Amino acid sequence: MRIDKFLKVSRLIRRRTLAKEVADQGRVEINGQVAKASSTVKEGDEISIRFGQKIVTVSVDMIKNTTKKDEAESMYTIIREEEIQKA
Repeated sequence: MRIDKFLKVSRLIRRRTLAKEVADQGRVEINGQVAKASSTVKEGDEISIRFGQKIVTVSVDMIKNTTKKDEAESMYTIIREEEIQKA
């Protein structure tokens, strides 16, 4: 599954267009590699997303094309959330 679609379906990012923009800005990494919106994500991958002053790292547990709101969180496990320190 494409990373932009995964971010939208899992509700880590609310809209796919926004997920595409975030990925194209280089703010998403899959297994330590900078990802484009079209990059493929699979179960077991580790995704890091930079939201402003915070980096969220999740592990992909499940891939689904559609999901209900209450089931979306079962698609991933949050590994860590870290604040970015200003220099």
